[in-house]
Amino acid sequence: MWFPRLASDRSLRAQPVDGPVALTLTQSNAERIVCLNSLAERLGLAVGMTGADARAYCPDLRTRPADPAGDARFLAALRRWATRYCPWVGIEGGDGLVLDITGAAHLFGGEAGMLTDMRRRLARAGLTVRLGLGDSRGAAWALAHHGEGVATPGDPLATLAPLPVAGLRLETKEVVTLERLGLRSIGDLAATPRAPLARRFGAGLLLRLDQALGRAGEQISPEAEPPHYAVRLTLPEPIGLTADVMAGTQRLLAQLCDRLDHQQAGARVLCLTLRRVDQDSRQVELRLARPLRDPARILPLFERGVAGVEAGFGIDQLRLEARVVEPLPARQSVAFGPQRGDRLEDLISRLGTRIGLENIQRFLPADSHIPERGFLIAPAAYSDPEGPWIALRPRPLRLFAPEPINAHGPQPPRQFRWRGMALTTARATGPERIAPEWWLEDDNWRNGLRDYWRVETRQGCRLWLFHTPQNPGWYVQGEFA
Repeated sequence: MWFPRLASDRSLRAQPVDGPVALTLTQSNAERIVCLNSLAERLGLAVGMTGADARAYCPDLRTRPADPAGDARFLAALRRWATRYCPWVGIEGGDGLVLDITGAAHLFGGEAGMLTDMRRRLARAGLTVRLGLGDSRGAAWALAHHGEGVATPGDPLATLAPLPVAGLRLETKEVVTLERLGLRSIGDLAATPRAPLARRFGAGLLLRLDQALGRAGEQISPEAEPPHYAVRLTLPEPIGLTADVMAGTQRLLAQLCDRLDHQQAGARVLCLTLRRVDQDSRQVELRLARPLRDPARILPLFERGVAGVEAGFGIDQLRLEARVVEPLPARQSVAFGPQRGDRLEDLISRLGTRIGLENIQRFLPADSHIPERGFLIAPAAYSDPEGPWIALRPRPLRLFAPEPINAHGPQPPRQFRWRGMALTTARATGPERIAPEWWLEDDNWRNGLRDYWRVETRQGCRLWLFHTPQNPGWYVQGEFA
């Protein structure tokens, strides 16, 4: 199966439009066309043209940005759909599929009936497809791309002879050289002595020819199905006690964690679905602070959610699914109990089931000399502790918005009032000049430079004061322990 307009067909399926349509990508600092719909091709546009030339040639042309990643996902979905015809389906390049239909064609009334069914279903889905069928993979590829048809069984050369040499899946440079030598078709190439071809082009050319003619084998490697992280337990009799449901969940967790361990992965979000006798279902979702695959650590986290489920007339089926999975490589185990980090992560998970993981936050150091920007606040479940905290100068334990005080001059005041208290300076250390970060927008720092002082008062307060030379004034911004 070759989908010559896979990208444009997928785009038009999502957003239908009448008229010529082209998908573009930026290549070598130029916007170039990578795919066209049928109407744009009939108007003379071609893949590789720049967007400006195409619009000048066709003013009604509508362009859209191409999405190679989305096209790859769509092709993978088509591969899964094609397994309805045979179990051996592989991806051919970025716009094709290859199927080994040996022993499966009779299920659709023969090869002709299978091809007709493929065309009918893909046309109904709005996809352009060209099909080629042969005894070998090379013959099928050549027919799909340059002829569309069925190769003669046992004698593929009779069908492939008039096709161009590009049907042998050769490099563009080799195709151009063969055409200059007068070898324009597969039949011309097959009639040429092999020794001169091998000396001029190497063994790769003859291998492609033999693969197309069925003289050399070529396997089809089907894509491996992604791992499925879900297990189910159907009960002969309904249950309703929390202890019974937890026992069933324990059995499911053991199976699921074995799969995760085999794939070196850990579950981040788990969903336990409890089906009741009346066909209604209840779900218990568990979001973990870190990816886990240890049943002993995960099971207690389900207890609160399971206890709150209304069992009704009983639960007859349990299904456990890992909805979000992340890589979790093996690590060195410890001899005595869980590690300290493990206990913290379990605590975050327990609290997160009550108030939400996003509401449990931690402070992280930030690379900035501005006091207000010296730290970040991030959800603890989605960040790692960083450190150590490095401060070239001591910083106050409590930091708040600058509070003005009545003082004058560049030196710390001997006496001042702050928050209704009359304070007397006993010792002052400084100044530490901090300049604003001009590349950041911050209204609090528009006054320019700040000279910070550590002030110890006779009343016991240890404050962090600063003076602004450009607009003279004194402010209190922090308090030391």
